Amino acid sequence: MTPALPAEFLAVPLAHRALHDASAGRPENSRAAIRAALTAGYGIEIDLQLSADGCAMVFHDDDLDRLAQARGPVRAQSRDQLRATSLKGGDGEGIPDLAEVLAMVAGQVPLLIELKDQHGQMGPGDGRLEKAAAAALDGYQGPVALMSFNPHSVVAMAQLSPRLARGLVTSAYVPQDWPELPEATCDHLRGIPDFHRSHSAFISHEASDLARPLVQRMRSEGVPVLCWTVTSAAQGAAVQALADNVTFERYLPPLTS
Repeated sequence: MTPALPAEFLAVPLAHRALHDASAGRPENSRAAIRAALTAGYGIEIDLQLSADGCAMVFHDDDLDRLAQARGPVRAQSRDQLRATSLKGGDGEGIPDLAEVLAMVAGQVPLLIELKDQHGQMGPGDGRLEKAAAAALDGYQGPVALMSFNPHSVVAMAQLSPRLARGLVTSAYVPQDWPELPEATCDHLRGIPDFHRSHSAFISHEASDLARPLVQRMRSEGVPVLCWTVTSAAQGAAVQALADNVTFERYLPPLTS
């Protein structure tokens, strides 16, 4: 069974890593950015990484260096250590875990959750992040959907959380943009071959590649196409005919089309 993407995900734009703006005290994936998105009425997209003790943490990068007042891999720190690690550009707040964010959002807006690749080259992982996400989401009642670039992660979520909508994050996979991946892996993933195997209901595709015939064929066949990451009103207007919704940052799109 493939649960459909809830209609709410096509009704309001999705704030990329929540409504972040570090210059205004709202770092990526922070509580402040989530509160701002809730106040504005936007949907929210967040990212998950794994702590050393097996908790799903709301954080984008593998390493802490860019976004936090610390260095080293996220996976080397416990949940409590990460919660106590201040985010750069924030008011001293630490890294939230998924359970806390779910309690904050509480079904008020659609919540799109990306599980970051834990393998490094889009291969099978150890399943710990998927299990942590599934445990935190057990019983959550609001509109929520799960996605990953790594098809193995989406397959795992289909087994662990079968009631929740799932999708693939997809890309043009230009090899120069993916130096960590072998060119053969880019060639394979570019064709979106795992859509049916992963029991996906939607894709979230790279905005600059939306016109690709495969993407538009999937959309014509009824697959919802979200896109990442739209950064201006002009770009938002340009992709409107090619995607069903946008994930955005750096500007404020209208709440209704």
